[in-house]
Amino acid sequence: MSTYQRPLALFWWLERRSYLLFVLRELSCVFVAWFVVYLLLLVNAISDGAASYQDFLDWSGQWWVVAINVISMLFILLHAITWFGLAPRAMVIRLRGHRLPPTQVVAAHYLAWLVLSAIVAWLVLR
Repeated sequence: MSTYQRPLALFWWLERRSYLLFVLRELSCVFVAWFVVYLLLLVNAISDGAASYQDFLDWSGQWWVVAINVISMLFILLHAITWFGLAPRAMVIRLRGHRLPPTQVVAAHYLAWLVLSAIVAWLVLR
């Protein structure tokens, strides 16, 4: 004899904000993978010479590649923000015998992100 299982709606994850964020965060991994592939294609084009690099730039300028990259950037931002939000649960940092408040752990992550982004921007734009 089997037990009754209530049917699950296809869009069950739209019922609560926390479910939606969970599904979007999991989906963001696909866009992280896209960025990895895109950067590997860029490195390969650069290593193959000027003509290959120009072909890559021409391909990258197409509207659909730009659209995928913009959507990917938004998903990667979501991925990073939700990851930083989970950090205080995953890392317990003690200072002088006292646990650091979660807001300080999150703030440290955002500060590190800001500093590293500034360093990368300085390296690229100088």
